[in-house]
Amino acid sequence: MQVTAHDVETAHGAIKNYILRTPTVAAPRLSEMVGARLYLKLENLQFTGSFKDRGSCLKLQRLAQSPEPPAGVVAASAGNHAQGVAYHARRLGMKAVIVMPLTTPFSKVERTESLGAEVVLRGESVAESTVHAKELAAQKQFAFVHPYDDPLIVAGQGTAAIEMLEDHPQIDTLVVPIGGGGLCAGMALWAKHKNPKLRVYGVQTSMCPSMHALIKGLPMPPLNTHTLAEGIAVKTPGVIPAEILEQLLEDILLVDEVDIETAVQVLAAQQKVVAEGAGAAGLAAVQRHPAVFRDRDVGVVICGGNIDRRMLSTVLLRGLKRDGKIAKLRIAINDVPGVLARVTQMIGAAGADIIDIEHQRLFTGMAPRQAELDVVMETRGRVHVEQILASLQGAGFPAQSL
Repeated sequence: MQVTAHDVETAHGAIKNYILRTPTVAAPRLSEMVGARLYLKLENLQFTGSFKDRGSCLKLQRLAQSPEPPAGVVAASAGNHAQGVAYHARRLGMKAVIVMPLTTPFSKVERTESLGAEVVLRGESVAESTVHAKELAAQKQFAFVHPYDDPLIVAGQGTAAIEMLEDHPQIDTLVVPIGGGGLCAGMALWAKHKNPKLRVYGVQTSMCPSMHALIKGLPMPPLNTHTLAEGIAVKTPGVIPAEILEQLLEDILLVDEVDIETAVQVLAAQQKVVAEGAGAAGLAAVQRHPAVFRDRDVGVVICGGNIDRRMLSTVLLRGLKRDGKIAKLRIAINDVPGVLARVTQMIGAAGADIIDIEHQRLFTGMAPRQAELDVVMETRGRVHVEQILASLQGAGFPAQSL
């Protein structure tokens, strides 16, 4: 293999003074939910919000120390890799050019530029951006920094396992999200070196299971990167990581969008941890496949926390809706004075808080002297919603939960 456990150990010594040694924290409430003892490696606390700081730090450090260091570096990324490269390039006094897809949210472009990088928007996808990034690197005689298919990147990412097992040596199972595979490959190298019996599971989204198909020798399915876990939605897995993972992984577990969404919600609500979709994929796998992890000491890597605030808000509100904490009722009424006041009074008396109300007379199939009310309200949960529905129906107001 092109990377060894010794390389990971050497990387740890080289970068430990330039990255955050993120904590690995016990998660007793989450543990109770899945029947295992969970420990979360909080890579979302790195300076740029993800584990990408590790590999970028080592790669750029080695480039800066080479006999003929490049004048600068070029990378292609829509997010975390971009920020990791930009941050360490600025720290080392190197010029950084980051090629990002045209569809990259402005907030990510702005943050990358704030770290001192020049951002070039080119291509509809990261794959197209990568082609242009390599062309730029050749033109400028800059070094191209690959996000995962590089021995130094893999070794740097693997240092997370050193810290994790130092903090909690009882861990007997690791769960690591896989995009290109650099993080999982590096961590697996060190984990199996320290304890050959330690089990390592990778996680991919079922919308883009590229490494899963490659390692299992399956036909490559249609790949969709339009997922909440866009950080691991990689169409072309790394050759170097794949070689390592084929030998060291127990399995790659697949999770769906609802699994990832639920994991983001649970981390925020139960653990007070903000994770992006890819960062929550490890917990999503444990929740989706609890039998695999039951009664084991499981280390879960929260690999990133760079979720857009609007998306986080949407995900959390959807969780409240799923739990019945926010509900929408459609209520049929006679369209006469005083009825609207009576309905809202009944809902308030039942202990719910009305957030929004729409009185619909035109766009409905009701009779001319009838109307529909769409009421959005905060409640104590599903049972409370059913109680309110029963109360309205008992008072002669046909009502349903939407």
